[in-house]
Amino acid sequence: MDVRPIDQLTEAQAVEELTQLADTIAAHDIRYYQEDAPAISDADYDALKQRNLAIEQAFPHLVRDNSPSLRVGAARSEQFAPVEHGTPMLSLDNAFSDEDAAEFDGRVKRFLKIAGPVAYTAEPKIDGLSASLRYENGVLVRGATRGDGRVGEDVTENLRTLAEIPKRLKGSGWPEVIEVRGEVYLGHEEFAALNAAAEAAGQRTYANPRNAAAGSLRQIDPKITAQRPLRFFAYAWGLLSAPFAETQWEALQKLAAWGFKTTPQSRRVEGLEGLLEAYREMEAVRPHLGFDIDGVVYKVDRLDWQQRLGFVSRAPRWGIARKFPAQQARTVLEAIDIQVGRTGALTPVARLTPVTVGGVVVTNATLHNADEIARLDARVGDTVILQRAGDVIPQIVSVVEAERPADAAPYAFPHECPCELKTPVVRETTASGAETVVRRCSGEFACPFQKLAHLRHFVSRRAFDIEGLGEKQLTAFVEREWIREPADIFRLARDEAKLAELRQTDGYGETSVKNLVAGIEARRSISLDRFIFGLGMRHVGETTSTALARHFETVEAFVAVAERAAQGRPGKTYLALANLDGVGPTARDAILAFAAQPKDLLIPPDAALEERLRLAIPKLNRTARAALAGHFETWDAFATAAQLAVAQRPGDDFLEIASVDGVGEVAARMIGEFFAEEHNRLKVQALLAELQVVPAARPKTDTAVAGKTVVFTGSLERMTRDEAKAQAERLGAKVSGSVSKKTDLVVAGPGAGSKLKAAADLGIRVMTEDEWLELVGG
Repeated sequence: MDVRPIDQLTEAQAVEELTQLADTIAAHDIRYYQEDAPAISDADYDALKQRNLAIEQAFPHLVRDNSPSLRVGAARSEQFAPVEHGTPMLSLDNAFSDEDAAEFDGRVKRFLKIAGPVAYTAEPKIDGLSASLRYENGVLVRGATRGDGRVGEDVTENLRTLAEIPKRLKGSGWPEVIEVRGEVYLGHEEFAALNAAAEAAGQRTYANPRNAAAGSLRQIDPKITAQRPLRFFAYAWGLLSAPFAETQWEALQKLAAWGFKTTPQSRRVEGLEGLLEAYREMEAVRPHLGFDIDGVVYKVDRLDWQQRLGFVSRAPRWGIARKFPAQQARTVLEAIDIQVGRTGALTPVARLTPVTVGGVVVTNATLHNADEIARLDARVGDTVILQRAGDVIPQIVSVVEAERPADAAPYAFPHECPCELKTPVVRETTASGAETVVRRCSGEFACPFQKLAHLRHFVSRRAFDIEGLGEKQLTAFVEREWIREPADIFRLARDEAKLAELRQTDGYGETSVKNLVAGIEARRSISLDRFIFGLGMRHVGETTSTALARHFETVEAFVAVAERAAQGRPGKTYLALANLDGVGPTARDAILAFAAQPKDLLIPPDAALEERLRLAIPKLNRTARAALAGHFETWDAFATAAQLAVAQRPGDDFLEIASVDGVGEVAARMIGEFFAEEHNRLKVQALLAELQVVPAARPKTDTAVAGKTVVFTGSLERMTRDEAKAQAERLGAKVSGSVSKKTDLVVAGPGAGSKLKAAADLGIRVMTEDEWLELVGG
């Protein structure tokens, strides 16, 4: 991903990066919230979220309905029944410095118009799994995980096994109905004992106490949860039938009186100095707590002030989480190895002298890319500062140059792939031709590393999830040349000669072979979204695959449009013009319209290019004119490029894919490039010959909007954009992110802009939110 400064991003580059960030963050959300197996550190995850938010703040009109900034947690697992929270379980914005804390205090005071100090509670931020407990007349009736913030997982019976969760509230004064919120967690000693027992039994171990707590709570069998030493701290509440306190501090005392454990480190403080002092005290006591905390939560103490402050987006104005810095250690960089991924990206991995960081022995760390190695000037033999934020993948943050060996040479990033073919390594470029930090092997499927990585992706849990075909087995089959492409996996299951040979192989018996065949055969029927995701196209993650499946419904429709889209991809000149910094969609369309129907203009021959542009294309604003003048310099160069761009405009099929809500132009280009390659089309055809791809659930056909393509634009006042989209899809409509000739309806709220104009130009029916609700009976 191109990490250029945000103020240097073009709008097209911003769209591309936001698309990548949405898929990346969604994948990490699933690993963290559903699978309890995070793949990056908290610090790296926070950096992704911060980058996404910063780009959206710079380009507010690009904020998408599925933006990570609007999402809390991840979708619930299908193995538990859904529970809709009485009030959403929202997350907190993060602070990372004293300055951030001061800005929070200042915002609160400005909003409340208060000059003096504000009282806050400062509570340790427990690193566990959020849970909500519903009590009716003092009796626990339901327990749920956070889920996506609005709908969680019903884990009532599992939560009942926790000794620190009262089945009946003590004392008196509790509301008739109350949702008590808190954190399920494991102490350090309990975590160590749990992992030791699991390792001795040959079972899965957990990376850290948070993942162990989440995995323990989300067991199908409550008897397993009961065997785990889970604990619970209460710190908040959701739905209430009646108020029970006037301040956050009083509420904590009430929760303790009713039988809940509350964090004894919590304290009430006054003003900014109190916030900073509480943070320093919590940081000092952190190593001695016996359980993990990753920061301090600041909350405005008065509940009536909390109500006045309210919420913005997915987070409250009255609270913020001050995060601790990542844990660090010193070690020696022994080697730098290059790994080649599924898309050919070369990723450098640091091999380290083993060192313990945050209770975990670390031997490897990511170096991200060649530019990062150059920035650090990391050399083999260097003493380095290693950072780990409580999760799995650590990173090197700096080099101790004073301790560098005299013979340490600068690292030379390879110009050839480390595979046996030694194919050239090329630097990836964006649609506009700008170079990114990514270097890729150009060998594609000829490269054995990429071939194996593609196959690993294909059989992975979130793709085809083939039981019994792990990395070890897959590597062996690839080395034997039994599997060269995904279709070979299914051919192998019916190849009696190879299966007979396999039975003679060490480690394989009759049972192992039967299990392997059964695992493969079980996936001959696969859902469309998993099929699309399993193809391994760049920038087509799970979220995008699901959106495509919902839109096209059948694999035949998807493949047919994708193959036509490959022929209708936008050309280089079109992309360069469309992605020129300062040229947005409106300016682009105006240029194309002018170039498609040029007119004789009475323009002074000695006029500057910017002036000629103003006279020739009145819709261009000053920024666009300046950008074009700076890029092309002469009228002839501009006119030639504009006419060529007209010829290179994307076709309708490409635009259909790009307009699918949650997909976008970047993913559409990747799909087009994938299906433009004959070997990829043959691979898909061979795979389809072995499979039955189950169509996506067909939408309703008996509603007023069934089968229609709908675009929502502007501000909706009676429902959120997510609610509108879900309602439309539930009624059988398709929701698109852009207006095209295939759009049937545009629902426009206040502030609607270019989409409303496009609808008028195309003669598409436009209606208000109220008219939409009347149409659909909502």
